[in-house]
Amino acid sequence: MPPSTPPKPAVPAARQAADIQLVEATDATAVDAADEAVDRLLDCGQEPGAVLILTTGGQHPWAEHEASFGEDAYWRQQAEGDDVFCAHVSELARVAPRAVVVLAVNGGTDADVARSLPAALDKAGERLVVCGDPQRLGTLL
Repeated sequence: MPPSTPPKPAVPAARQAADIQLVEATDATAVDAADEAVDRLLDCGQEPGAVLILTTGGQHPWAEHEASFGEDAYWRQQAEGDDVFCAHVSELARVAPRAVVVLAVNGGTDADVARSLPAALDKAGERLVVCGDPQRLGTLL
């Protein structure tokens, strides 16, 4: 009987880069564009718990509403992972990755937005949808 060969250690697969999609919007329309993008994703069968909306300017209205019930309740929603979760990019350290990240560039300084783009991409497993002004984003990239 030939000697058995020890199993080869598993080599972790290289992380695939997420697909990036740009949706043209102004600072004033970026949140609405993000909401429309999420609606399209959900209509195509994306699970709500796999979607994260990030904002660079003001907080998303839904996040404001949910935060009104208290900090613990707000962050518990993320942990439960049953629904679309909305957060401001200033909270990225606390935000868990999701399959799809929708980034609404609805304000913020150029420096903040420039930092938000790679950070949002890092949180996106499969797709990053960026809703913002293409000229501004092109300059920042």
